[in-house]
Amino acid sequence: MSSVDAASAGVQNRIVRKVAVRLMPFLCLLYFVNYLDRVNIGFAGPNGMNDELGLSATVFGFASGIFFIGYLVLEVPSNLALHRFGARKWLARIMITWGLVATAMAFVPNATALVVLRFLLGVAEAGFFPGIILYLTYWFPAAQRAKAVALFMTAIPVSSAIGATVSSALISAGHGVFGLSGWRFMFLVEGIPAMLLAVATWFYLTDRPSEAKWLTADERAWLNEQLEAERKQTEAAHSWPLRKALTHPRILALAFVYFGIAYGLYALGFFLPTIIKGFEQQYGTDLSTMQTGLITAVPYVIGAVAMVLWAGHGDRTRERVWHVALPMLLGGACIPIALYLGNPFSAMVAVTICAVGVCAALPTFWALPSNFLAGAAAAGGIALINSLGNISGFAAPYITGALKDATGSQRTGLWVVGLVMIAAAITVIALRAAPKTEQAETSAQQEG
Repeated sequence: MSSVDAASAGVQNRIVRKVAVRLMPFLCLLYFVNYLDRVNIGFAGPNGMNDELGLSATVFGFASGIFFIGYLVLEVPSNLALHRFGARKWLARIMITWGLVATAMAFVPNATALVVLRFLLGVAEAGFFPGIILYLTYWFPAAQRAKAVALFMTAIPVSSAIGATVSSALISAGHGVFGLSGWRFMFLVEGIPAMLLAVATWFYLTDRPSEAKWLTADERAWLNEQLEAERKQTEAAHSWPLRKALTHPRILALAFVYFGIAYGLYALGFFLPTIIKGFEQQYGTDLSTMQTGLITAVPYVIGAVAMVLWAGHGDRTRERVWHVALPMLLGGACIPIALYLGNPFSAMVAVTICAVGVCAALPTFWALPSNFLAGAAAAGGIALINSLGNISGFAAPYITGALKDATGSQRTGLWVVGLVMIAAAITVIALRAAPKTEQAETSAQQEG
């Protein structure tokens, strides 16, 4: 009898829990710092940066989004390098370079330098997120993977919630420190943790279960056997080489689905502080920088709770498609109406529902590609989905900013956000039949 057959549900849960306790808090901390450095320009813009550098809404959106062009260029090569050299070394390398660039943002003299550094930040960060998604497939069996991804991705709403408050506090308290504007001081302080955590990553992370001295020999054997059996099952069912994983229509369709989820995420991340600032003109409110930060945090706090609960429900039911599509449909329907409501409270309710939809869809989505990708194909396919999907990180802030300049209102841009999210939800529903097609295709090849 194999160790997999002998392991009771209690033993399985104990081993997975031990892995989660060891890895998840640290990985969440890394992503917290990563996401904060990615979107803190959203707080800098309406709090002095746009005025000091003379940025229009279009230029601000371009500078925010150019990050993702650099990100796209090196995403797949970076993830393949992580698969080859190991997560510990490669993630530490990524963090050192992004920390240096993020810190340099404090000293930009003009819009051109800002755009260049945002592009370089994307180059530096390329491979970090899909690398950790790939890394989780090395440690968590498929039945627990969506919840593991959800726990990891709570760093997005948590960093948006806590980061909104922290960034606002740094801007307010840091003005004049070292002779810097408040937004410059924020960039300086928030870039340093990435470099410190790079050193911690080198010594703390373990590349594979077989190398985990913090697991017993029996625990390592069970986890290795479980993951190896799943890998062989995936390869037997689909047998996707790397080239197929990078070109197959199903991968490209999943990339569009992720594009829709991320479009909503980054539209909110980069422009929510600006939208809340706009309440002053629209509703006659008077909010300080700290109050704006605290209000910005609310949708993400609620989104973090929804993310974990919804992903846990998806793991228990083993249903994935509707656990991605339903929250996207809900969020996509709510976001366009946010700025048509009669008071700021109602508008924030609609924005919060959109944030919940985006957050709830994210972790379960990442359980889909690993159902039919393994090894180098998983490394390349996951990276390609993430890099193509993250084009929305350029498109969302740029299009939203350009539409704001063209129309004088945020409304048109938010209509585009809603429509993109709904289109992506329809796409993932349409993909439900695709696994049967793939299975038939594989059988035909074997018979031939």
